[in-house]
Amino acid sequence: MTSLSPESQLPLPAATFHILMALADEDRHGYAIIQEVAARTGGEVTLGAGTLYRSIQRMVDQDLVAELTMRERPAKDDDDARRRYYRLTPFGRAVAEAETRRLGGLLRLARASGFTPRKA
Repeated sequence: MTSLSPESQLPLPAATFHILMALADEDRHGYAIIQEVAARTGGEVTLGAGTLYRSIQRMVDQDLVAELTMRERPAKDDDDARRRYYRLTPFGRAVAEAETRRLGGLLRLARASGFTPRKA
């Protein structure tokens, strides 16, 4: 458990934020995280394996995500022993929520300044 405030971790790298979002609703292994990020972004964001695992290692060190123990993993029939599964920590959820608030504030400022998305 960390004594840092969630805001002290901001701003998050884009890959970190995408990984946190991919883990928001369920535990996933690395390849499933890659697939979830691509699905959530309509294929606009694709995480490479190197980026994913470097990010995850840093996120584990920062207590944003945790690797599941053998007892926490899916049933053996639904699992591949080579996979590593990850879970969002309570601190990771708080950091993702803080980043969402920060990004929402930036969006409000941009709109107030007259920057609005153009229709395609």
